[in-house]
Amino acid sequence: MSNVYVMDHPLIQHKIGFIRRQEVGSKDFRAIVSEIAMLMCFEATRDLKLQDVEITTPICPTVAKELEGKKLAIIPILRAGLGMVEGMLQLIPAAKVGHIGLYRDPETLNPVEYYCKLPADCDEREVFVVDPMLATGGSCSAAIELLKAKGVKKIRFLCVIAAPEGVARMQKEHPDVDLYIGALDDHLNDHGYIVPGLGDAGDRIFGTK
Repeated sequence: MSNVYVMDHPLIQHKIGFIRRQEVGSKDFRAIVSEIAMLMCFEATRDLKLQDVEITTPICPTVAKELEGKKLAIIPILRAGLGMVEGMLQLIPAAKVGHIGLYRDPETLNPVEYYCKLPADCDEREVFVVDPMLATGGSCSAAIELLKAKGVKKIRFLCVIAAPEGVARMQKEHPDVDLYIGALDDHLNDHGYIVPGLGDAGDRIFGTK
């Protein structure tokens, strides 16, 4: 089964508590989602492999550590996932960025792909799929299925808030994908919104309704 990591860092919890407030405007919401993504990226990259490298400091030669040539990619699920990209790039600026666009068919309720642009060597990279909300898990599961079809083997998923229903679906359909979650909420309501949640993340990031 996939490993599920629910963040317990006080700064992450504090910032999530702030953006849950309905009076928080788009400017602050957008900035803090980016900060949360940066803090979560710090946790999600904890097990990246290191290698020794010989360097010279202003004092003397020594052996330092650097990432072991690992190629990374950040893939936001459009549109809300865009709000997490810049924060992650603050920590891993060499990562390439792709985009996956999905919408829910109003009749079947199944996710439909409308855009996909990935790094050419995406199958050689460790991929971080990002979306602020994991609700039913439909879009996330479809995005990861698309990546696997293109040969991507190492995938991690990061979200700010998740519902148990979405986590259960991901564990069932993609047990090989590690899930990094800022806060695990109570349930989904009849409209598919996470409770207590924070509303529609895309609308709050971009100021739309």
